Amino acid sequence: MKSNLTKEDILQVLTATDSDIIRYMAETVKYRENNLITYSKNIFIPLTEICRNDCGYCNFKKNPADSNAIILKSKKEVLKSLKEAEQYGCKEAMFAFGEDADEEEIVKIKLTEYGYENMVDYVVDICQMTLDETTLLPHTNGGNYSYEDLKKLKDVNASMGLMLENASSRLLELPAHDKSPGKNPQIRLKTIENAGKLKIPYTTGILIGIGETAEEIADSLIAIRELYDKYGHIQEVIIQNFTPISGIEMENWPEPSFLDMIRTVIAGTLVFSNTNVSIQVPPNLNNYTAQIFLLCGADDWGGISPVSPDFVNITSPWPGIDELQNLTEDAGFKLTERLCVYEKYINSEWLNNFILEKIVNISEHQ
Repeated sequence: MKSNLTKEDILQVLTATDSDIIRYMAETVKYRENNLITYSKNIFIPLTEICRNDCGYCNFKKNPADSNAIILKSKKEVLKSLKEAEQYGCKEAMFAFGEDADEEEIVKIKLTEYGYENMVDYVVDICQMTLDETTLLPHTNGGNYSYEDLKKLKDVNASMGLMLENASSRLLELPAHDKSPGKNPQIRLKTIENAGKLKIPYTTGILIGIGETAEEIADSLIAIRELYDKYGHIQEVIIQNFTPISGIEMENWPEPSFLDMIRTVIAGTLVFSNTNVSIQVPPNLNNYTAQIFLLCGADDWGGISPVSPDFVNITSPWPGIDELQNLTEDAGFKLTERLCVYEKYINSEWLNNFILEKIVNISEHQ
């Protein structure tokens, strides 16, 4: 079933003012099946902070010459973090790292030292170790991959993710992406499509406030919806707001307005209204406004970690679970924990038997 909204409909939402915004907020209520708001208790592990891209809004990437940079974590280091996460009841290991980090000589040297030919083989082994030696489920978010590399990663991940950010090539000319070849939207859409072909439960989303227009937001939501309609693998769409941080190239760039976030969350909700795709808003980037997005249709807070910071948004700490529960209930909803893979994908069509058995064991010990 395709979206009921045309591009013109979406643009009306994205440019709405005054009472029209309230009317669209009320429209989202029709499509909410329950009052549950989900989150995944995870640990965020940055495997390397080296990246070939140089996004104007990023504070994650480090220079290889930086003595404090994570060049490449050893399996021992990763396992230590995973075991700590187990003690906190985490069920998801979210592995993030710079795209094509092994283009840098210093990362190649580390890979060789650890016994790997490339970054993909290393990540596959890290994920396999996670499955073999812990109770956590791997979720990998490491940029663009070829079909063959995604196929390898599928076998050792419960789910994966890649932010589309925006479907417009025009942003490659702006500070956000003008030094980031991996942010070419055609490449990213191809990765997301290949994940669909391989039946990988997948997380994607858009980033607003980086110079895009309302029309480009609409095009981005439509592009994600079209891939979902074709493959059914999109489990959640993140609506993320740009947040300036001191020291980044775009530190003086204006944030998207509160109303722009409201409009975009409503638009995302309505675009996916006749699906069970979740709309996620990061609560740590919206400390004082998060509740209102629940009233705009958002139904997921994403990964929340009791043990690690949000390394991508290092100045924005995650709320505690108790705090998250209080603000969720105060808005009239109920907070409930989920796995990194949504329930509809927990079957042999989407996951291999080994991962399915892991999920059964996790459920039995909850």
